[in-house]
Amino acid sequence: MQEITQALARATQELFNVATQPELSRPDEQFGDYASNIAMQLAKQVGKNPREIAEAIVGHLEGQGIQATIAGPGFINIRLSDDVLRTEVAKMLDQTKAYGRPDNYAGQTVVTEYSDPNPFKVLHAGHLYTTLVGDSISRLLESAGASVHRVNFGGDVGLHVAKNMWAIMRFIDNDPARLAEIDEDPHVRAGWLSKRYVEGNTAYEEDEAAKAEIIDVNKKVYQLHAEDDHDSVFAQVYWTCREWSYSYFKILYDELEVVPFERYYPESQTTPTGIATVQEQLKNGVYEESDGAVVFNGEKHGLHTRVFMNSQGLPTYEAKDVGLIMQKWQDYHFDKSVVVTANDIVEYMKVVQKSIEQFAPELTKRSVHLTHGNLKLQGGVKMSSRKGNFLLALDVLEAASEASKALTGQENRQAMLGAVKYAFLKQRIGGDIVYNPAESVSLEGNSGPYLQYAHARACSIMGKAQAQPSLFEGELTAPERSLVRKLTEYPEVLRLAVDEYMPHYICTYLYELAQTFNRFYEHSRVIGDEREAARLGLVKAYTTILRDGLWLLGVTAPERL
Repeated sequence: MQEITQALARATQELFNVATQPELSRPDEQFGDYASNIAMQLAKQVGKNPREIAEAIVGHLEGQGIQATIAGPGFINIRLSDDVLRTEVAKMLDQTKAYGRPDNYAGQTVVTEYSDPNPFKVLHAGHLYTTLVGDSISRLLESAGASVHRVNFGGDVGLHVAKNMWAIMRFIDNDPARLAEIDEDPHVRAGWLSKRYVEGNTAYEEDEAAKAEIIDVNKKVYQLHAEDDHDSVFAQVYWTCREWSYSYFKILYDELEVVPFERYYPESQTTPTGIATVQEQLKNGVYEESDGAVVFNGEKHGLHTRVFMNSQGLPTYEAKDVGLIMQKWQDYHFDKSVVVTANDIVEYMKVVQKSIEQFAPELTKRSVHLTHGNLKLQGGVKMSSRKGNFLLALDVLEAASEASKALTGQENRQAMLGAVKYAFLKQRIGGDIVYNPAESVSLEGNSGPYLQYAHARACSIMGKAQAQPSLFEGELTAPERSLVRKLTEYPEVLRLAVDEYMPHYICTYLYELAQTFNRFYEHSRVIGDEREAARLGLVKAYTTILRDGLWLLGVTAPERL
C-alpha cells in the first residue's frame, strides 16, 4: 500500500508538477485490490478532465509494472500481480518477523494507565472492561515498536476510604483481631469490604452525626500516611484491608490472563506531589484561592471551575491526578501517556488537563484520554458502587461461563475468556456496551470462540498433511487469490488500530478473514490435492495472521478446542 501510494505521488509530481498525498481504499474485489480518486481531486487544480488525468496516471503506473484500470469518471483501480502477492505470503511465512507490524512507535516510551480500581472495593464490570481494553491497546502499541509501561492508579486515601474505614471499625468494634473471622478467600474479603463501603456511604448521606465522624476518619487516613503509622489499632486495620484489596486485584488480573501491571500508583503516593505542585502553581497564578479552598478557574478557558484543595486543606481527586501525571513523567519521561477511563469523567479530565497545560504544556500534548460508556448485561441497569446495586466483574465472567456450559456441556476457560474479551473489543470504544453472554460464546457468529475454533480448525488441517507448506507457483485460483488478498490487508488494519487506539478494527478484520478462509476451504481441497503444498502455505499464512491478531486482543489461539 505504501509503495503504491508513493508511486501515485511520483506520477502526479512528474506529470502535473503537483505534490500530493494520495489515499487508497479497498474496493470490491471484482474491481481490483486498491482504488484512488486522485484524478478527481486534481481536476480543478490542473484544469483537465478527471478521466484524462486518470489515463495519464495509469500509463505512468503501468510503466512501473503496476496494473491499473480506470472506472467511471476517473477512479483508478489497481490490481496486485501474483508475484507481488507471492512476496507478501513469503513475509507471512517468515517466522523471524511478525507480518504487518507498523514501526511508528519504534524507540518511544509509552505509559498506559487503565483499570484503576480503588482499594476497599470490588472490581465492577466497568473495571473489567477498561482492564481488557487497556491490555489490548497496550499490545497494539507494543506491536508498533513502543516500550510500553502498564500502570494502575487507585484511591487508597480519600472520602471513599473514610466511609469504608468508619463502617469497618464499627463492624469489628475497633478490634483488629476480629478481621481473622472473615473468610480468607480473596473474593469473599473483597465482597465484605464492598458491603462496608455501602454501609458507610449510606450513613454519610443519611446521618449528620455519622457524616461528621467520617470526615474525621478521612483526616485520620491522611494522617497515618503522613506519620507512616503501622502500629495504631486504626492503622493495623487500614493496612490489612488495603492488602486484602491488592491481593484480590492481582488474583483477578491473573484469572483474566492480562499482562501484569508494572506499577500500581496509590493516591497516597501521588498526593504529596499533587499538593506541592498545586501550592507552587498557586503562587504562580495558575490556581486561585476561593472561600478557603484552592480552585482552577475553568471558566476562563470555556470549562468549569473545580476544587483542587478543599477548605480543610485536604487534596481532592484533582490534585491527586496532577500528582499522578507529574509522577509518571518523573518515572518514565514518556513520549505518550494513554489513559483509559469511563466517560463520566470527561469534563473533569478536561479541567485537570487544562490546569496542567498552564505550567507543563508538553505533558498535556503527550497525553491521550480514551473514554468508554457503561457496561451492562442484557436487560441490566447502570451500576452504582455507592448504592450496592452494581454489576461485578465476576458477574460477567460467571454469566459467560454459564452460557458456555449451556452451549457445549462443559467448562472451557479459554473459550469463556475469549468470548468476554472479544465481545468487549469488537465494539468501538466510546459508547455503552450491552453484553449478551449467549451471543458471545456462539461458535457460529461474530465471537471470540468462533475465531478460536477457526484457528483450531486450520491447525487441524495442517496436522493431517503429509506435505510441507510452501509458496505457490504460477497463477492463483480465484479462491486462493481472495484469501491472499484478504491476508495482505492486515498491515493496513493494524496501522489503523494503532493510530486510533481502537482494537475493534482488528476484530472486524479477523472475522472477515475467517469467513474468507471458509470460502477458500469450501472450494479448494487442501489435503491430497496436487496443490497441497502451496495451499498448506496459505493455510499456514492464515493461522499466522489469525494467531497474531488474536494475541493483540489478548485472546488465546488454541490448536484444538
